[in-house]
Amino acid sequence: MSDITHSCVAHRGASGLAPENTMEAFREALAFPYVEWIELDVQLSSDGIPVVIHDDMLKRTTDGSGRVADFTAKQLSSLNAVSWYSKQLPAEGIPSLEEVLDATIGRCRLNIELKTYGGRYPGLEQKVVELLYKKGLQHDSVLTSFDSGALQTVRQLSKDIRTGLITDLAPWTLLTDLQRLDASFLSIGYASISSALMKTMQDANITVMAWTVNDIAMMKRLTKLDPTILICTNYPDRFGQALRELHE
Repeated sequence: MSDITHSCVAHRGASGLAPENTMEAFREALAFPYVEWIELDVQLSSDGIPVVIHDDMLKRTTDGSGRVADFTAKQLSSLNAVSWYSKQLPAEGIPSLEEVLDATIGRCRLNIELKTYGGRYPGLEQKVVELLYKKGLQHDSVLTSFDSGALQTVRQLSKDIRTGLITDLAPWTLLTDLQRLDASFLSIGYASISSALMKTMQDANITVMAWTVNDIAMMKRLTKLDPTILICTNYPDRFGQALRELHE
């Protein structure tokens, strides 16, 4: 069971315990010793800087309004991205990807989802790839997307950086799709995971991440099914509880 300690991914940081995709959520995630991955979302500011936020609109998770793409990185950093979650936390803006890389380097790996929206952010892939090389993280991160075109662009830009397809379901073409994209990572809705799927992916040397698992019983079930499954959760503390219960 020792591999279980390497299989917790904090979804948008510890987003069940802190405001998602903020430095506070990433700090919270890093406080758990078994969190070896953080998943986050990246979009592009109007001045071409990768910034960390899930929605393409600002309203849900900041005190701003409008489209992320219409604001500079400096303007986005001046918004309050935590007040919707808690009035008790100090104000904090939308972080740049570079800030997050600097804060997590050497401490955990990053699963960076490219929110390309079918080509909405031309150049996003190149900006992210350049940053990973600048920080020496081209072998220590994975770039994921629902958009196969974005993954193809990453592969054209770099042979080093791992890529991963995000999907909720497991169509019969899944392995072929991954191999066609030269992707070695699969991010899949946990309800679609089976022992047959895991065997197929393991035989092809493809890492599998289950999202988004917030139920302790399901964490335990997936871990028993295959301890190599990466468990992506909003609640790393619950993963710790599942871990303890599995060892009792």
